Amino acid sequence: MRILLSGIAALGLAMAVMPAAQAEPIKIKFSHVVADSTPKGKGALEFKRLVEQRLPGKVVVEVYPNSQLFGDAKEMEALLLGDVQIIAPSLSKFSKFTSKLQVFDLPFLFDDIHAIDRFQKGKIGQGLLTSMESKGYTGLGYWHNGMKQMSANKPLRVPEDAKGLKFRIQSSDVLEAQFKALGSNPQKMAFAEVYQALQTGTVDGQENTWSNIYSQKFHEAQKYITETNHGVIDYMVVTNTKFWKGLPNDVRPVVEKAMAEATVFANKLADDINEADKKKILESGKTEIITLTKEQAAQWRKAMAPVYKQFEPEVGKDLIDAALASNTAG
Repeated sequence: MRILLSGIAALGLAMAVMPAAQAEPIKIKFSHVVADSTPKGKGALEFKRLVEQRLPGKVVVEVYPNSQLFGDAKEMEALLLGDVQIIAPSLSKFSKFTSKLQVFDLPFLFDDIHAIDRFQKGKIGQGLLTSMESKGYTGLGYWHNGMKQMSANKPLRVPEDAKGLKFRIQSSDVLEAQFKALGSNPQKMAFAEVYQALQTGTVDGQENTWSNIYSQKFHEAQKYITETNHGVIDYMVVTNTKFWKGLPNDVRPVVEKAMAEATVFANKLADDINEADKKKILESGKTEIITLTKEQAAQWRKAMAPVYKQFEPEVGKDLIDAALASNTAG
């Protein structure tokens, strides 16, 4: 008996001095639909770097670009199901969850990316981040992509030039109305399908930022790009509300701070990358870039103006006015 007791005591002592088993790290899957070389792609990688540097062994961030895990149509559902923990859809994707975010799709609402930045950082813009929590989504920040340009295989100088053409759009009723106002035929389509659709003639044109056009080689399938700056493609970085609130108290503030810093990083990059990619597109010689005159730009604004009245009851006049005010607040 004495031998047995001493054996048990020795075993207990050995277990006491053994290092505690390392807990499994929290895994954050960050899924998005664009290339690593875009502002969003680089922002996601910066977020991964910061989190893993500050929470070594505690949190692992896996980034999946180019629709590797989920495309446009599936990523919102995947987030709710817990198959991914962070996604960064364009703001157009949220219209089915809240009509308020449709404000970002209104044509010619913002003069430039700086006005958008002011609006997003303001009280109303920040309030929109939590406007979908009852649906299970929590916004962590806004990431810029840039101002939208319009492309086609015919020159688009005045609104009449777009009449009858099929344009790929994101899944947004506002964007659908925008192109219908031009007499065009909008086609809702996932981002990953656009290049092939342009190549095969399934659609005649599309709208996008310079960085998306270049990284996805849309300029190789389109003869003309018109620099319209008629809208914006920005993203809301969003997480599952239950997952976010369930993070340990010593983890969530660190992840939140890393996201805030990655947001500044990604947004700084956006302007530089778009300008650089515009230059690369021009130098490629594969497409012609059309610059509108003031008179031509005014015609596009006038043609799309009816969209405001159509969506004012859903979006809210106060929200539209606050967005317009950001143009003169700088």
